[in-house]
Amino acid sequence: MNLFRTLSVFAIACAATAFAGQREDYTSFVNPFVGTTNYGTTNPGALVPNGMMQVVPFNVMGSKENRFDKDSRWWSTPYEINNKFFTGYAHVALSGVGCPELGSLLTMATTGNIAPDYHDYGSAYASEQAMPGYYSNKLTKYDILTEVTATKRTSAERYTFPRGKGNILINLGEGLTNESGATVRRVSDTEIEGSKLLGTFCYNAQAVFPIYFVMRVSRKPDVCGYWKMQPVMEGPEKNWDKDNGTYKIYTRYGRELSGDDIGYFFTYDSLAPGEQVEVRLGVSFVSIANARENLDKEQMSLSFDDIRAAAHDKWNADLGRIRVKGGTEEQKKVFYTALYHALIHPNVVSDVNGEYPLMESFGDGKKDYDRYTVFSLWDTYRNVHQLLTLVYPERQLDMVRSMVDMSKEWGWLPKWELYGRETFTMEGDPAIPVIIDTYRKGITDFDIDSAYIAMKRSATTPGAFNPMRPDIDPYLELGYVPLGAYAADMSGDNSVSHALEYYVADAALAWLARQKGDEEFANQLQSRAAGYKNYYSKESGTLRPKYADGKFLTPFNPRQGENFEEVPGFHEGSAWNYTFFVPHDVEGLAKLMGGKKKFVDKLQMVFDTGLYDPANEPDIAYPYLFSRFKGEEWRTQREVNRLLEKYFTTKPDGIPGNDDTGTMSAWALFSMMGLYPDCPGEPYYTLTSPVFDEVEIDLGNGKTLSIDARRKSPDDIYIRSMTLGGKPLKKYRISHDELINGGRLSFELTSTLQK
Repeated sequence: MNLFRTLSVFAIACAATAFAGQREDYTSFVNPFVGTTNYGTTNPGALVPNGMMQVVPFNVMGSKENRFDKDSRWWSTPYEINNKFFTGYAHVALSGVGCPELGSLLTMATTGNIAPDYHDYGSAYASEQAMPGYYSNKLTKYDILTEVTATKRTSAERYTFPRGKGNILINLGEGLTNESGATVRRVSDTEIEGSKLLGTFCYNAQAVFPIYFVMRVSRKPDVCGYWKMQPVMEGPEKNWDKDNGTYKIYTRYGRELSGDDIGYFFTYDSLAPGEQVEVRLGVSFVSIANARENLDKEQMSLSFDDIRAAAHDKWNADLGRIRVKGGTEEQKKVFYTALYHALIHPNVVSDVNGEYPLMESFGDGKKDYDRYTVFSLWDTYRNVHQLLTLVYPERQLDMVRSMVDMSKEWGWLPKWELYGRETFTMEGDPAIPVIIDTYRKGITDFDIDSAYIAMKRSATTPGAFNPMRPDIDPYLELGYVPLGAYAADMSGDNSVSHALEYYVADAALAWLARQKGDEEFANQLQSRAAGYKNYYSKESGTLRPKYADGKFLTPFNPRQGENFEEVPGFHEGSAWNYTFFVPHDVEGLAKLMGGKKKFVDKLQMVFDTGLYDPANEPDIAYPYLFSRFKGEEWRTQREVNRLLEKYFTTKPDGIPGNDDTGTMSAWALFSMMGLYPDCPGEPYYTLTSPVFDEVEIDLGNGKTLSIDARRKSPDDIYIRSMTLGGKPLKKYRISHDELINGGRLSFELTSTLQK
């Protein structure tokens, strides 16, 4: 174990906690209901930063009167703020994703007789409260107050009952996951244990994995037992009809029970008014024994209020690593809510004993660092990992170590990894720029040699044996991915999107290859990274899908693909959403388009005519491209301010679409601070006008970065002058080293355009 690193991390955490205690409560600026509609797919559940456990209110299954299920609108979240039918608390969930998964192990409190069918036992609710580490509501059907909080790997739940019979249920049959099948076993009158199968995220049938749990109630029940759905056989073919089945209840059975639709209950016959029953639940992705150990060691003899206070303090310490002054109350709430969302994923997957599920393996590993999971890298490689590198470097180091160790375990770096399984969701080779970006910013205490081996493998292995780049063969031969190489159905062909991601990865890898003395390979990669030029069509003025014979797709509408309609060549967007996505060679793209003026005019047209999509990744860095050209930086400042004001609010729809595990939130965070990591894999930031008068960032190495802006009015959004470390700064793109060693970045702002 690296003792110095361990002590340093501990000191940083203690210092942050102490500072937060002396200053304000940063959690008071967080609104967990932001992003819970408009397909933001966030939720207001209880968790701690980057924790394995999230305890989330589940309301995406309908009542008997208003029947719908999680698939009726392709819910990819356990919670949507406009739904009001509560069917329990899900344990372990995803935030801001586009496919449903996890969100199972549903605990529920009821009164009266046992009703195993969620259509019957579900309840409307009111009086919701949510803050970092805590959520509560009042179940109006039962007059039960529910409260939940969490540690890193466990939950604590408190239910306050009215007089009479009360029940605690755990439903193992329902949930957000696409998989089914569970097992539960009675351990004692107050404890059960079991497992449930999860997975098949975004259609990958092989990406399945178990979650193990141990659940305890705070007092002995009068009656307890299992339930199991017994489907009926309907129709001439005698097919099982689960929706119209019956439930069997077992109170005299005490061993394990398995099935697709099972559960367990604890009943208390004579509760006094206001009497409370608490539930404690620990989880693991390794074993039941580890789930029990997680529960024992993280909760010990702590009360519910102790655990809630600890969760609050963890959040306050993390949020307090960035301190802002000035701006409006609304802007502070947008900022700290975005920071909260950016610190949900990736999650710790290792248990308190260091064990974790090996990548794409049946075995388990063990390390002395935190192993992470939920690497939604097509999203987060653009800005979330750059945020973590800047502000939470000790966490980013463990995440990079996790990625590199995954490559040792199954041969490949992750693309969209979920609890030890690769889902192959989205495209590109995004771990490459993340790791190189981190390394170039001075976080180097990981196995860069093994990382390079894995990177080179994915950049050179033929497509038939290359799960990261299955269409690499024509990419290497032609310099681009042609139509038909990835999907026979042209409407689902994402060839251009694939190639553009490869170009970014190869540009980053070229730098590392040179550091390794691999000059020939570096030159090949640099040449590959310029392959985007093959796609440029003078006729359309955009990148355009191309066949293997060199002919462009005809007919072609560069606006086709808006609103996520399928379009040949592009994934989740139109040609306009992708045409400027060449962050590693902006100047080369401008030359291709006819020079600076034509580039800038065309890019401005994208914003002026509504072709910019703030809700998806390929074009989110577009506003910062103006600043690559002298005299055009004011456009970045204007567009960023306009986009922040229009799309990021404190309302439930205050994120423009899927938060994508914190990516949209990270865009807002950087933009509000006045800088943005404009090219993954390159240690640079483009500067813009900050929203706040002062920003202080703890860098995790004992240093603090200060950003200040002098303005006379809120309309002063244009940069008149800048200094870094007290010296005049003329350029709008600075390196990471310049930034963190400069100490103070100062802006003088005006309302007058600075052309």
